[in-house]
Amino acid sequence: MSLDGLAIRALVRELQAWKGALISKIYQPAEFDLVLHLRGTAGPGRLLVSANPSLPRMHLTERTRENPQEPPMFCMLLRKHCEGGAVEAIRQRDLERIVEIDIRHRNELGDPVLKRLVVELTGRNSNIILLDPASGVIHDAIRRVTPAVSSYRTVLPGGRYVPPPPQNKRDPLAESETGFREAMGGLPADVAHADLERALVGAYAGISPLLAREIAHRAGGNPADLWNAFHAVMRDAAAHRYHPVVIREPDGKTAFSVFDLTHLAGEKQTFPSVQACMETFFRDKAEREYIRQRTADLVRIVSGEIAKNERRIARLRETLEEAREADKHRRFGELLTAHLHAVKRGDERAEVIDYYDESQPVVAIPLDPQLSPSENAQRYFRKYTKLKNSVAAATKQLEEAEAEIRYLESVLQALETAGPQDIAEIREELAAQGYIRGERSPGAGGKNGKKKNGRPAVLSFVSSEGIPILVGKNNTQNDYLTGRVAAPDDTWLHAKEIPGSHVVIRSSSFGEATLHEAAMLAAYYSRARHSGNVPVDYTLARHVRKPSGAKPGFVIYDHHKTLFVTPDESVIRGLAASPGASGGEREA
Repeated sequence: MSLDGLAIRALVRELQAWKGALISKIYQPAEFDLVLHLRGTAGPGRLLVSANPSLPRMHLTERTRENPQEPPMFCMLLRKHCEGGAVEAIRQRDLERIVEIDIRHRNELGDPVLKRLVVELTGRNSNIILLDPASGVIHDAIRRVTPAVSSYRTVLPGGRYVPPPPQNKRDPLAESETGFREAMGGLPADVAHADLERALVGAYAGISPLLAREIAHRAGGNPADLWNAFHAVMRDAAAHRYHPVVIREPDGKTAFSVFDLTHLAGEKQTFPSVQACMETFFRDKAEREYIRQRTADLVRIVSGEIAKNERRIARLRETLEEAREADKHRRFGELLTAHLHAVKRGDERAEVIDYYDESQPVVAIPLDPQLSPSENAQRYFRKYTKLKNSVAAATKQLEEAEAEIRYLESVLQALETAGPQDIAEIREELAAQGYIRGERSPGAGGKNGKKKNGRPAVLSFVSSEGIPILVGKNNTQNDYLTGRVAAPDDTWLHAKEIPGSHVVIRSSSFGEATLHEAAMLAAYYSRARHSGNVPVDYTLARHVRKPSGAKPGFVIYDHHKTLFVTPDESVIRGLAASPGASGGEREA
């Protein structure tokens, strides 16, 4: 991961500005996240410390997070031992991904005591541990580790703290050219880039595969020049000369480093501090992780309903396939009736002339030997009637199941592109449709739910021609945007026959650039966002209508045209989205 030992070294240097700061409040907004509110000479600040297994990190943040009504036990413990205390020291353990924060406060008797918060940013084993530095005894941890989980060490209240196993790697900041060449083991001149990177990561502490790739790139893949590239980076690190960057590659992947990344192509953003860089890099990733956790149950429920309807459709199609045999059963019944004199009870089949066929062949009709010839004929007539009657019912149910799948797929698409403020709306929609219980979800009606005026918070963009474009990100927003906001002469867009957002151009006069950008938004906020040449229908809003009793988000439209676009995330970002715009309702 990008958060290697050298990045943490740069981070800890910046955090020295908070030595002596008071910890005024401690919150635990998520299972593995802590936020420490600090007040010091550098001003007020919020220090985010996260042991999230997929996104471990530590940096100052400007984001406000919703906190649970009942603080977790670990948060309560930290408030008891650390709230009101002063940050006495912040240091890194060697070049490991471990940060120690010493906090001095007064106990119940008013005596000064020292506690240590150990932040282990070690990937899936990340942890935050509160301990007594004098004795090494653990008070508790944000993630307890039992002997069943780790045979090397346990992390439990009352136990002694044991650091993660040492990697026994060389210190790159103190390396000499002789030691470097010895550590590299005489790499051949034709060594592959990947082997250079592995050699650097395997030999030196604090170097991530990303940084090793950068060093190998600066050396041109030549082992003879590897020392110069390595030494130049380490010289900057030793002097604390950092160049924090975030690179967004053409495929949408992002990377950050405290050193310039010359080996990656894409949009580069530089930052004045390591923490600002980390805040930007992790913000979107953390938000996606937060949304994934908050919507996991909804995705599971909706996916289960889709699977159930797919099984139902398979059964209905079998019924319709079987119904195609209805005329055969009627013909068998009529042929038996015409040949009752030639059949007797106990026969297992009747061989009769099929006078429905011009060639009048002899056909064999299966019989139930327990029934009389007349009863066998009536059995075929009943089966014919049952199959004919089932066609209409099965066809109707098939249409309903297919419509329900289309609706559920639109909900899945909304969950894929949802922001934190959209989750409550989707929950309310699913509750209203009977898929989940109508419980009050966290944030409903508050800052993370709908606006207090009841207007869904659609996305607002501005085209390159200065024309407002509104986007609904879920069915609630789509209904509101199309039914309440769009004026008759506004242009309405939607990805053709693909679950996605309703898009409205809020003007009756605009150029081709605005139409193309709005179409790109419709494609991007659809299930085809990663596809090329996506068909997008557009028409005037006056030609869009919602059938009575239709599911949320469902409309029909006509007088439309179609254009094809390929979503480009860089163009989308350039249209200046802002969540929370209602667009202004028109008079109903």
